[in-house]
Amino acid sequence: MNGPIVLTGGGTGGHIFPMQAIAEALREAGIDDADMRFVGSRRGQEATLLGDGPIALKLLPGRGLRRSLAPRAVLDNIGALLGLARAVLQSLVIVRQWKPRVVVSVGGYAAAAMSTAAVMWRRPLVLVDLDVMPSVTHRLLSRFATVRCVALGTASAHVVVTGAPVRHDLAELDRSPDERQRAKARLSPPIDHERRVVVVMTGSLGATRVNRAVVDLARRWSRRTDIALVHVTGRRDYDMVMAEHPDVEGLDYRVEAFADMATWWAVADLAICRAGATTIAEITVLSLPAILIPLPRSPGDHQGHNAQALSAVGAAALVPDSVCTGEVLARQAEAMLQPDLWSEMSRSSSLLAQPDAAAAIARVVLTTGRYA
Repeated sequence: MNGPIVLTGGGTGGHIFPMQAIAEALREAGIDDADMRFVGSRRGQEATLLGDGPIALKLLPGRGLRRSLAPRAVLDNIGALLGLARAVLQSLVIVRQWKPRVVVSVGGYAAAAMSTAAVMWRRPLVLVDLDVMPSVTHRLLSRFATVRCVALGTASAHVVVTGAPVRHDLAELDRSPDERQRAKARLSPPIDHERRVVVVMTGSLGATRVNRAVVDLARRWSRRTDIALVHVTGRRDYDMVMAEHPDVEGLDYRVEAFADMATWWAVADLAICRAGATTIAEITVLSLPAILIPLPRSPGDHQGHNAQALSAVGAAALVPDSVCTGEVLARQAEAMLQPDLWSEMSRSSSLLAQPDAAAAIARVVLTTGRYA
């Protein structure tokens, strides 16, 4: 009996959603759910986002390393390395038992153990590099990988340029003007058809500096009757944002802790967000102009590189986290919502889109696993 396809990664939604997208593409290619496995981290969002799905989920110990020499950070990192060691030992046992046809890593600390075990047991390993700058895990494993799928870059003997995968429900969104108006009307309560919609999303946990700037943005726009501001705070900052929620007289201001982004991307005219690879893939597939606020001190400054790639071609505006204020966001958003600039940026964003990325990765996985 052939072993399963193992999809490993996670810790945050930015890794979990691509795992889902690749699994959806494999399913469409004829792979049964019973022949796939998800492997992630106990400390991440995997249990919440993947735990009730049709594909079996295995959770391993471990957490990411902190990039600091402070005493507390050093102690935390010792604990993280011990957790990684336990995860590698468990992964060695799992790979020995499952004998996977292929292991697919989307990166993040949750992928390190299973990918290492795949290398040690000589199972085929596919690395999916979501960011312009690969993660430390993938840089270390790249020489052992059977093949790498990259979002951006140059193809070679063992590198395939596929783009970053996007979930089927997002890739298939109809964002024509008429459909966006119908999507506004379906909301409860509906958004007035004359309002432009600005959607803020900074990840499943949130970004405190950005969230505070958006609260100030809502305060500055409190009398505007031509804008709807949708503020997805992340779970960590929701209570803080609600405590600081300004009084608004004309602005349609909606605050949620976490949301199915297909609902809000369907009506958005402008995004304000971090610059993770999954977010970049989504907004380009949707031809959605964006204000990108890269996470400071992201590993290898991968979010900064992602944002610069869009900014360089006029698809987005880059606002450093250190200068992210309500005033800066208001000035930038008001300029980008002008029809001529908005249309130009939307077109530039669409030129970067790779809507078939998940299917392209699935083809690489199937070839590597000798399904074809």
